[in-house]
Amino acid sequence: MTACRASPENSPATTCWAKFSPASALESEVIRLAASDDIPVIERIVAEAYFPYIARIGATPGPMRDDYVARVAQGVVHVLQEDDAIQAVLVLVPEQDCLLLDNIAVSPAAQGRGYGRVLMHYAETFARQKGYSVIRLYTQEKMTENIAIYLRYGYVETHRAQEAGLHRVFMKKRLG
Repeated sequence: MTACRASPENSPATTCWAKFSPASALESEVIRLAASDDIPVIERIVAEAYFPYIARIGATPGPMRDDYVARVAQGVVHVLQEDDAIQAVLVLVPEQDCLLLDNIAVSPAAQGRGYGRVLMHYAETFARQKGYSVIRLYTQEKMTENIAIYLRYGYVETHRAQEAGLHRVFMKKRLG
């Protein structure tokens, strides 16, 4: 497993990303593919990050239903570590015509440190590296703050649909 330190001078690698904006670069930040030993921490971060939405949407959010044992085995789960502690999770799923940003979750204890921004930029770099010109995602329609964030990052709404009992907003971004 390869890991890279956050450094504007480095170029992207398969399992890590190192092109951070100066405002978000931290010396001890690492993004790498998740390993099976990471699964309990991944599940905890996802549960803690999405738990507040249960009451709002009236259902368990999709990421809390996911099988992270299978996802890690598929090699689609990335984790952001700082000082050897996992702080955030990113699930990127290759599809035929685009990259699916399936989940991004930051530990509530680590929110406000720019990790979400770092992972959003990482997803774009990863997509370009894999030859994709489009990233797509979906979010629950009542997670309005997430929709606003994605719009600020240049995503556009493509449609809304009910899927797996959840009312979702589908979005995509063409990469320049």
